[in-house]
Amino acid sequence: MNGQARREREVRAILEDVQGAVPPEIYPEAVRRGGRMLRRRRVLRRLLWLALCLALAAFLVWALLARPWVEPPSETTPPLTGW
Repeated sequence: MNGQARREREVRAILEDVQGAVPPEIYPEAVRRGGRMLRRRRVLRRLLWLALCLALAAFLVWALLARPWVEPPSETTPPLTGW
């Protein structure tokens, strides 16, 4: 048997083996940790969305107050008064 056939047989054996089997004595701990990890991810995702919404609201308030799209008044020529 050549090396390639042996490696292929070993890979097939690994792929056909039971995937993700958790020993029964550590199963409750794995479930607890997995649940905690999912809760933390959910909280982090919600906090990031909240931060994004707050940043968007702050930007909108600034844009409405500062109105950066309006051209500032020209100060190079004096106003014409008394005509």
